[in-house]
Amino acid sequence: MSGSRKISNKEEKGSELVRLQKFMADCGVASRRACEEIILAGRVQVDGRTVRILGTKIDPINNKVQVDGELINSKTTKTYLAFHKPKGILSTMSDPEGRASLAEFFGDWPDRLFHVGRLDKESEGLIILTNDGGWAHEATHPSFGVRKTYLVLCEKEVTSSMIESLKKGVELEDGLAKPLEVHRRGAWVELVIHEGRNQIVRRIFEELGNPVVRLVRTAIGSIKLGELPAGRWRALNPQEIVNL
Repeated sequence: MSGSRKISNKEEKGSELVRLQKFMADCGVASRRACEEIILAGRVQVDGRTVRILGTKIDPINNKVQVDGELINSKTTKTYLAFHKPKGILSTMSDPEGRASLAEFFGDWPDRLFHVGRLDKESEGLIILTNDGGWAHEATHPSFGVRKTYLVLCEKEVTSSMIESLKKGVELEDGLAKPLEVHRRGAWVELVIHEGRNQIVRRIFEELGNPVVRLVRTAIGSIKLGELPAGRWRALNPQEIVNL
């Protein structure tokens, strides 16, 4: 037919607009909250123009997004891993002082991974790693109150009075710390908590006068460490991903 012209795919089918920080998180740049800080710092360009306004919406198909000059793209494959962090490993992908970190295990991973559930260097146990920033944001947001389970071994025997103090809550310098559950497991104590204050489990026992000598996180939500050996990882199954 005369006068007709072909319509390009972009014209024929526009993509849904999404918030810039969500797109960045879905690309594996960082968590959504961290992506907001990156935007505010002026490190993000959309089609060559720096964007500093949170809530800016983009077309993920037609707009070109760069972070620190590096083009980012949507991940077609999402990665969700349960990792048993050994003692002595930092919960970061790099360390300026050259100390052992998660890069020892995931430095050659093709996608940028970030962790759900930080553990201090001397603690061990379950960490979740993913390139899905939006999912990680929901999994770690305080409003969701994800339960975390720990096994604790202390310098001295944990007395019955200490158990009662744990159940009532222990007053720390930044407020009351009250586990959701407390169970004795032989020489160990199992705690279930839902908050993420820095080293909160260690500080609770320090306040009770019985310092921790070993701390193992055995679960995040319904995801269990199980028999996974230290230094090994496994892929989460679909139900685990949805549950968390």
